[in-house]
Amino acid sequence: MFTGIIEELGEVVSIEEIGDSSRIRLRGPVVCTGARHGDSIAVNGVCLTVVDSPAELAAGTGEFSADVMAETLHRSSLGELKPGSRVNLERAMALGARLGGHLVQGHVDATGRLLSREPGERDAAGELRWEVLRFSLPDTVSRYLVEKGSITVDGVSLTVVEAARDSFTVSLIPTTLALTTLGAKSVGEGVNLEVDVLAKYVERLLESRTLPNLPGLSDPSSPSSLSNVSDPSDLPVDGTPGESK
Repeated sequence: MFTGIIEELGEVVSIEEIGDSSRIRLRGPVVCTGARHGDSIAVNGVCLTVVDSPAELAAGTGEFSADVMAETLHRSSLGELKPGSRVNLERAMALGARLGGHLVQGHVDATGRLLSREPGERDAAGELRWEVLRFSLPDTVSRYLVEKGSITVDGVSLTVVEAARDSFTVSLIPTTLALTTLGAKSVGEGVNLEVDVLAKYVERLLESRTLPNLPGLSDPSSPSSLSNVSDPSDLPVDGTPGESK
């Protein structure tokens, strides 16, 4: 799990294509600190696994490698990366740490595109105080967004300002603009989107009310399971197998 609070801007060092998958090497001194083989690091919101050996990590290069399978390349914007691309990096959260953003799994639900950037107010020195970004939103995930709800864009935990059917907006403060890739994102570029997992669980639970035959789920509106017993005398008196009334 992650929080959507980016720890550093990393950089793609190299990309090696291996059949329909890739091995990507990234530079990120902060996230490499204490990193071990098998650790999870979110790259632009995609949970990837560190594949370097302990000896390679001990070399202290500030770099790590991760394998990206075909499914991930297909479902995310990682396939658009190239050497020199900047990426948002975040290590998996530690149990008991502060949850600064919201619960993020690192599992991309869909990709979108930056549609527009609208500068907001400027301070006395002329520095931009905030900026509104609008992203496209696929129909498959639009129902999960609500105004003032949470969404993850390229690994960044953000608050939805406006939730339309096919797009949404977010307001970014100077810190977010400076410390994440969103500050330099150009109109038309792709982003990874992950909706709030709580919304998906709620939807699934509501669906279960009309899917009584779904394995592991029961229909709260259906009669008690006792109605499925053909002969009440078959029921145990005290729970002891074989004993019946």
